[in-house]
This record gives sequence, structure tokens and C-alpha cells, in this order.
Amino acid sequence: MASGTEQGAEAASSPATCYRELSRFPAVTRAALRATTGAQTFLLYTECSRPDLPHRRLLRFSRHYSLRRSGSGSLTVSRVALSAEIHHQLLSKDSPTGQRRAVLSRCPRQGHELLEVWDSNGRSHSVDLTALGKHGEVYTEGPFACLAWSCLETRLLYVAEKSRPKPRPPCPWDAPGAGRPAEEDEEDEQFVYREDWGEALSTRSVPVLCVLDLEGSSLSVLEGIPEHLSPGQALWSPNDCGVVFVGWWHEPFRLGLSACSNRRSGIFHLDLASGCCELLSSEHGAACSPRLSPDGRRLLYLEGDLGGPHRQCLRLRMLTWQMRQTVTVLDVVQEPTEAFAGLYTEVLPPRCWAADSRRAVLGTPQRSRMDLLLVDTEAATVTNLTAGSPEGCWELLTLQWDLLVATCSAPHRPPSLVVAVLPPAGQELPLCWVPVEDTPTVPGVTWKTLTIQPPCSGQSPATHGTQAFEALLLSPPDGKAPHPLVVCPHGGPHAVFDARWRPSMAALCQLGFAVLLVNYRGSLGFGQASISSLLSRVGEQDVADTQLAVEQALCSEPLDPHRLALLAGSHGAFIALHLLTREPERYRACALRSPVSNLPALLGTSDIPDWRYISLGLPYSFERVPRAEEVATMLLRSPITQAGRVQTPVLLCVGARDRRVSPTQALELYRVLRARGVPARLLWYPEGGHALAGVETEADVFGNCARWLLRHLGQPQQDGTGQHSP
Repeated sequence: MASGTEQGAEAASSPATCYRELSRFPAVTRAALRATTGAQTFLLYTECSRPDLPHRRLLRFSRHYSLRRSGSGSLTVSRVALSAEIHHQLLSKDSPTGQRRAVLSRCPRQGHELLEVWDSNGRSHSVDLTALGKHGEVYTEGPFACLAWSCLETRLLYVAEKSRPKPRPPCPWDAPGAGRPAEEDEEDEQFVYREDWGEALSTRSVPVLCVLDLEGSSLSVLEGIPEHLSPGQALWSPNDCGVVFVGWWHEPFRLGLSACSNRRSGIFHLDLASGCCELLSSEHGAACSPRLSPDGRRLLYLEGDLGGPHRQCLRLRMLTWQMRQTVTVLDVVQEPTEAFAGLYTEVLPPRCWAADSRRAVLGTPQRSRMDLLLVDTEAATVTNLTAGSPEGCWELLTLQWDLLVATCSAPHRPPSLVVAVLPPAGQELPLCWVPVEDTPTVPGVTWKTLTIQPPCSGQSPATHGTQAFEALLLSPPDGKAPHPLVVCPHGGPHAVFDARWRPSMAALCQLGFAVLLVNYRGSLGFGQASISSLLSRVGEQDVADTQLAVEQALCSEPLDPHRLALLAGSHGAFIALHLLTREPERYRACALRSPVSNLPALLGTSDIPDWRYISLGLPYSFERVPRAEEVATMLLRSPITQAGRVQTPVLLCVGARDRRVSPTQALELYRVLRARGVPARLLWYPEGGHALAGVETEADVFGNCARWLLRHLGQPQQDGTGQHSP
């Protein structure tokens, strides 16, 4: 058997081989528990996925385990079945008791959507939703999607596109005097423009709530939802008397919703008997992710402010169901503390409540980590369950019968599946995690967190102008340092590089590069003041922070200052382009995905035109029209105006279907670079969106970016131990 060092050397033989080797580790996407008699033994069902690169598809499969809880609270785990591939499944949801499973799938022959129910005796129900024609496609992912069982397990609730009238067939006769249908002169709706919800949601326009009654064998589209709302994230209210849902305002027009938690939305209750629709949250807020406690008495949800940054620090709110009283459990955190840095997640775990209906567990960025927090909703206290662990990213899959099922990973360790028993209140720490699927660390990757302190500036308010930020440094082993450095500012800009497993970044390390993931001020996880500090300073503060992180890394780590490269996407690419224009001779290679280069050009092409104003500290309203001085300000902050200074070879990767940043941004830049003799290459993915997602696309983008870096930074050499020398 080959040693870890030999395997690492073999994997690093080429970018494609290295990426294929590191992409074989599966990600767990869903988990569900079912209790057996006596509630001491539980069956754990998981759904996993990983790229199947030879077949250019995403391989999805299930795994089954048995968990046994002893009287002392310890757990023993065993696998009870081999992995089984999941075919054609779009959604699945286990019933509250775990005795039934609803599965939405697509028939490969007809393309119809089928909703089936399975139990211990096999398939008990199968409904062809497409053939019924009550609605359009079911929403299977994104902010609207849901599949919810009623408490009695007799009805299923989901979201689908509203049914549209079919286009009128052409007239079969085209001859003088031929008879024409009487309705031909009526207004034709076929080519009327229909808004959608933007990037990654281009087929989502008018969602409706649908209920499948298993006992009555009927399907209905719920009425009573106000016309100005688009519903989603629905669940049954206590005793199945109504439906709780998130409603997004869509008048006067829709703005992009993906990765935008600042859109006006509320938590509503639709009473099925009276048809009355009641607003449960504040009227002028952005609420989402309702979660009902096991006893049905409390409703937990997230709420943020309208407008401003697209992602921000959120409040955790709780509604007492009977009294209709709402309290703030956790408020917005302006300045982080060691104990708590705020809530930044857009989605609470599907099952986040403890059995006592008092405590809840959720995952959220905490600086450059993703940690699991336990929240006592009565005491309004927070306990970090994973602080200080060697794994930098924890994600909760489910919490049932006080059993936590989670995944944990780190930049050098693929995701492992773990379980733990949640102790009684006040005794949660230390939590004892038991591995279910334990993944070893990969060779050739080490990592650390760098803390960067920006200098005092008279232009920045003292409250947040000098707040420290962080960067994650991934490195090959130090045997053949100094290493070439690939600098990666993240997109967003209000996002974060948490310390999770990323196959592409680990692959760069095994190819001989060090990688710097920069969480400049404005990133999530560092307090709302840090997020707000970037407004009106894009193209300045974020660029300066990234360069400061590079300087500190070069001073403190074994890195080669003469072999620097940039690798970034979206707003990160915007930062990278600014760096290329400010220090034309500093970086030897640059690879960009979906780059922002011309801010005013995005006003009429992006699904988030509001960000063009907000990012510069300007107010936005739906009726706003651009003014000459504002457009001039946007242009001055745009890298395209200084593109003539770029000398670095640039690779551009764009998706033709990108609704957030038009691919013409890259095309304009590509033409400028080519005209000036700068080495440039443009990759155009016809079906790609902003994220350039998909098994084949992601592999191709990585392969081209890695080869571009190797070509222009020089091919790292391997010594006899399988390590690299620059």
C-alpha cells in the first residue's frame, strides 16, 4: 500500500489528477433519525453527494447507521447497510415520527414530477403532480423551497410555480377568407414579460403553497395569500390548523433574492378554516427561517434590517404562539466578543430545537470559523459548543431526541460525520462527539489563522476603522519553502472564508502553492460595525486590507515575494483588478471568475442594482434613477478605468447566464487587455451562472486556473520525498 507521502506525490502530478483525488470525499447533505422501541436505539439515515468526474455528474447516495444510547448517555455507532445510489430524487422529508418518508422525484422518461410516500411496507402513495396540472414545477432548492409533513402525517405542504395558461396554438388556416377564432382579437399574454427572482432563481416567478392530502387523495393550491407576497419556507402551525410561511414583498418589482437577506419579508400565518392571513413579525423587516418548537408553543426565526448590505448580522426572534408576543432572544452584535460575534446564517437547521423546547442549536460564522452555538431562549444566553476545536467548520444536520448529528471539517480535513448527546441545560460543556464517518487529514496541506491589524486612519471612524480582521493561510509542508503565494479575497463582498474543507484550495497546496484566503473588513462573522465599515469604501478599504494581509503574510511566513498570484471571483475579482492596477509589476498571474470591473454598467444589467448605490453609501429606492455625478463616482471606483495599467497575464472565466454580474464585464476587460498586448484568455461557459457551479464546469474552471498559475509562476518541482520545490 502506498504511503500518504507517495499518494500525495501521485495526486500532485497534474491539476486534473490532484483535483479528482481530492474531490472524491463526499459531503453529507441531509440526515434524519428514527427511534425504535424504547427510544434507546436510533436509525440514522443520511444523504451524501460527491462529484463523479468521469461521468460528469453529481453522484448522490444514502448511508444507514444504528446508534445506541446507553443509560450513562454514551453512544455506540455501527453501519447497518451498504451505500445505495439515489436516482432522480429532487426532495425528501421524513415524517415527525420517522415512520414515513416523502420523496419528490422526476420521471426520467416523461420528465414528470412524482411525489411518493414510503413506509416499512414499501411505497404507499404515488402522485403524478405534473399530470394533475394544478401548478408548475415544484421548488426544490433556494430560499422558497420546502417539503413539510403535517403533525398527523396525513398531509404534505410544498411550494411550486403558479400554473400559467398554455400558449394558444397557431391558426391552422392561412388563406383569404379563412375563418378566424372569435377570441383572436383579445390581448395575447404569450410574450408579456414576467419577472423572476434573479440569479440562480431565473425560473422562479410566482410561487404558490400546495397541499397534498394523502387520506383524501386530493391536491389543492392554497388561497388567501395576499397578491403582493411571494410565499415560501412553509410549515404547519400547531394542530395542523394553519400554515406558517415567509412572504416576500414583490412590488413594485422583484430584486435578486439569492444571498440577499435584506429583502422585505415577514412571517405569516394562514388560517385554513377562515382563510385569514396574519402577519406575525414586524411589517418593515426582513424575516426568514421559522422553526416551531416540539411542544408547539414557540416559533423561532431570523430577522434583519431592510436595505443596506445584502447580508448582515441578524436578530434571533421568538414568538409565543398562544399570546402572540415576540421577544428578541439575540440582538445584532456591533462589536464581537470572545464569547459571541453575532448571527450571520440565513437559514436555521431544519430541526434545531432541543427536546425541552427551550434550547436551540444553530451554526453561524464566528470570525473565520463556522461554529455551533447553543441558545437558551429563556435566559437569552449563548454557549459555543465547538469553540477551540481543531476543525474550523461545523454544520448541524439535525437535532432529534436530543441527539445532535453534524459534520465537521477543516482546510486539510474533508468532512466527517459525528453525533453527540445533548446534555441537560447548564451541563452542555464539554460535549462528547462520537465519529460516525471519520475522514483522515490529507497530506501536503497545513493551515493557520492570521490576525491583521489595520493602521489608524484619519478617514475612518474610530469605532470600526481599525478593527482587526483575519486571513486563512494554507501551505504545503515547509520542506521546500519559500512557497509561491496565491491571494484570494472572497466575493460578496459581505461573505466569509470560514475554515472549511475546499478541495480546490487543498489541490493548490498539493501543487506547491500557498493560499491566502482574506476576510477583509466587511466580511461576515466580525460584527455589524465591520460590515458597515465597507459601505462607501468599496474599492478602497477592501483593497487596502487585502494588500495588508499579503504584506503581513510575506513578513511572517516562508513565502516567495517574487511569485505572487491572484485568484478570485465576483467582488473578490473586483479587488484583484484594483490590486493589478495599483501595483502592475507585483503579481505575476491572475485568474478571475465572474469579475466586476465596471460598476455603472451593472445598473441596468444586474439583478441587484440597489447594491451599486448602497456600496457607495448612497440611498436606494425603487423609483431611483441614476444621476450623472453618481455614475461618475461609480466609474471612478471601477477597475476598468485603470485597466491600461495592467501588465499581469489575466484569465477570465464567466457564465453566459450570469444574472448578477453580466459576462460582458469580462468581455469589455478582455478586449482592453488584448488591445494593449497583455496576455489574456477568456473562458465562456454557455450554461454557467454567477457561481459557475456544476460538476463539469467547476472541474474545468479549476483545471484552467491551476494551469494558468503554473504557466506564469513556474512549475513547482518535486524532490524525492514527493514534496515541491519552487
